Amino acid sequence: MKIGFVSMPLMGHLNPMIALARKLKSRGHQVVFLGFPDIGPTVRAAGLNFVPCAEKVYPEGTMAKLYSPVSKLSGLEVSHWSVRETSRALFTAAAENLPQKLLENGIEVMVIDTIHSFIELVPMSLGIPYVHVWNVLHVDFTGATPPCFFDWPHETTPEARARNLEGVKTTGEIFAPIVPLAMAYAEKVGLKVDWSAPGATVSKLAVVSQTPKEFDFTGTPWPPQFHYAGPFTDNEGRDPVAFAWEKLNGKPLIYASLGTLVNGLDRIYRTILEAVQKLPEVQLVLSVGNNINLDDLGPIPSNAIVVRKAPQIELLKRAELCITHAGFNTTLECLTQGVPMVAIPIAYDQPGVAARILHHGVGEFLKVENLTADRLLELIQKVLSNPGYRDKARYFQKVIAETKGLDLAADVVEQALQTALNQELAAQSVS
Repeated sequence: MKIGFVSMPLMGHLNPMIALARKLKSRGHQVVFLGFPDIGPTVRAAGLNFVPCAEKVYPEGTMAKLYSPVSKLSGLEVSHWSVRETSRALFTAAAENLPQKLLENGIEVMVIDTIHSFIELVPMSLGIPYVHVWNVLHVDFTGATPPCFFDWPHETTPEARARNLEGVKTTGEIFAPIVPLAMAYAEKVGLKVDWSAPGATVSKLAVVSQTPKEFDFTGTPWPPQFHYAGPFTDNEGRDPVAFAWEKLNGKPLIYASLGTLVNGLDRIYRTILEAVQKLPEVQLVLSVGNNINLDDLGPIPSNAIVVRKAPQIELLKRAELCITHAGFNTTLECLTQGVPMVAIPIAYDQPGVAARILHHGVGEFLKVENLTADRLLELIQKVLSNPGYRDKARYFQKVIAETKGLDLAADVVEQALQTALNQELAAQSVS
């Protein structure tokens, strides 16, 4: 098969999509990654064929500027801003440019990042089979569990379900600005879509989630094409990150990061540093990204190392604890290494991830609005002193190792797409 991959141009989406693409390539399939020019270097470095799209609208170097304002936001405002200011524009650019690229490159089937909303309308219009991948925590639109934009606990009372349904309504409002664009495009290309049906354009072949089944809440009535997998881990496909390993002093290590996107709230970093300063018996490695001024952090405690970028997986292998924004990939990497967490969810799916961290006993979480150095210190000490958290994390480490999420995802995608192609060939032979 010649498989086209389309991902949101964000590292939290790109890393797992690249891992899945590399796995399918290793099975003998031709893989073509199509996307905005900024992701080209990362894709090519992973040994994959890259085809740029919308080069005139979004030349290389524009994505960082496009997303930079979101780094200082938090809460639902982040999701509203992202759809309004980025998702709409990215859909328009991709929808205008992608059809020609797919045809020019002979793409037979597609793997699509679910959060790249409504891009599936393009392969639908061309008769190209496609599957969807949830690189982030999937959204439950049924009301059986809280949508991932909220940190509510999983409860099954009538009151909880009513609350969840209100959350579903709010989630719909988040994505609402992009719907008219999708409807207009569908009409333009002659697609008949029942827009009153939830998920009308979602793949009927397969929807694969990176979420390990054991880490999710129970009770969601997923359709038969929905598949839990587990982390799409492929360390070989990532660029190495330099780090001064000689600075580690052998004390229990705490690794802290707020990810690569919504990571410009310097107050959170200062609070982390203030809390860990009160724990001289540990050492902190704090990765801060590129959206803050290091001078705004104030004095760096003697037991802390602050870097712009860190070799996250390698540090997690040595860590006793991770302080995280509850970004989905960081959380999965913690679980893969058996590392408990203290989460400070900021936006997007992070509240839902944090709720699962607490629910499954692999850590604690603290709302941004309730964050203080003393409260954070209390949770750090609680997790470090109670072996139950690490025991739970190691349970998930075992589950993830046994499930082999990347292999499972590749199996599902490969079988679904090959079946679709076989059915097309059979239909053609009959006609």
